[in-house]
Order: sequence, then structure tokens, then C-alpha cells
Amino acid sequence: MIAGIDHFVLTVRSIEATCDFYRRVLGMRRLDEPNRPTALLFGSQKINLHETGRTFEPKAKAPTPGSGDFCLVAAVPLAEIQASLTANSVAIEVGPVERTGARGPMMSVYFRDPDGNLVEVSEYRLD
Repeated sequence: MIAGIDHFVLTVRSIEATCDFYRRVLGMRRLDEPNRPTALLFGSQKINLHETGRTFEPKAKAPTPGSGDFCLVAAVPLAEIQASLTANSVAIEVGPVERTGARGPMMSVYFRDPDGNLVEVSEYRLD
């Protein structure tokens, strides 16, 4: 009944810091539209951003910066993601490590964004 994920929402302390981080580190594009949340675009998905104290309705019951934990699929080799993390002084907390994703075996690295959200970026193995 469900085909995929269109977007998810992160509550953040600073729209500017968050957009800068995801643009620099992961190459996402920022989208600002009147009366809509700022969004980060990547592939055919997006992350909507709600700034603390400036959220949109409807929203999560208790939106909190740093409570996110999610996995993104890399469009480039994982080594390029690691190089970008290193170049931007982002510490890798775990990885690369083997994981099993929705489509099967993958290699992942884990790091934190400016709010402390746990971000996993993965590359599916080619068998």
C-alpha cells in the first residue's frame, strides 16, 4: 500500500546552520517557498525543516531538535561521502560498517548533524 517516502520533517535550532551543513556535506539543495517550510532537496525526496518556535501545522506531538535518526542512500560511492565528511570536519561515529537495508546488504557510515540528529548514509552493495 505504500510505495516510498516523499519527505520527513526535522525540527532544528537554526534553519541557516542546518541548510549550510546539508548543502556543504551532502550536496542537498535548499528550497524556500512563501508560507511553506524550508526544505532540503535530494534525489526525488526532501526534508522539511521546522525551526524551534516557528513550526508549521500539523506537526509532531513533541518536536525536538536532535531527536532524528535516519538513513539516506548515497548517489555516489561511500568513499566520496567519507571524503566530504573529512573535508568538512564532520566526525564519523561508526563505520563504514555492514548493515541490512530495505533493499538488502549495504555499507554505512554514521555521523551527527548540527542538532545532534544521527545521520546514516549507506551504499548498497552490488552483488
